[in-house]
Amino acid sequence: MLSVRKATLKDYNIILQIYEIAREFMIRMGNPNQWKRTKPTAEQIRTDIDQGICHVIYDESGIHGVFALCLGDDPTYKIIEGGQWLNQNPYVTIHRIAGDQTVHGILRAAIDECNQYEDNIRIDTHKDNKVMQQALTKYGFKHCGVIYLLNGEPREAYQKVLKS
Repeated sequence: MLSVRKATLKDYNIILQIYEIAREFMIRMGNPNQWKRTKPTAEQIRTDIDQGICHVIYDESGIHGVFALCLGDDPTYKIIEGGQWLNQNPYVTIHRIAGDQTVHGILRAAIDECNQYEDNIRIDTHKDNKVMQQALTKYGFKHCGVIYLLNGEPREAYQKVLKS
């Protein structure tokens, strides 16, 4: 069974390895531009850990996944094109989710953890990340439109309302 906890600096090296595996997987799956070979940066990972938003997903054999769980409004989600958010209620955001490709259920574990904080989860992904888009649909996320990152890059935006 997978569990989730906040990451510590002791987890840093395994987190770096997981992101490397995820970048290579995305490239193989036809999504070479979302993270390229450089994102998330080592600085971003350290910042996420320092801010307490980096979470690891693990079982008895070790850490298998990582994600940032962000509480509160995401500034890049204020404007959405080609649709609308399902509601304007408080939400949590999943960013930078990745797995080591050795276990199933990384996204499910992240969703379950987010459910501890809010009934709304938002997430975005690159238009070429078909694997993530399929997983989001599988877990009940609805495509809401397109948002733009602070650097201007577009992302497909999704939301899941856990309770009505």
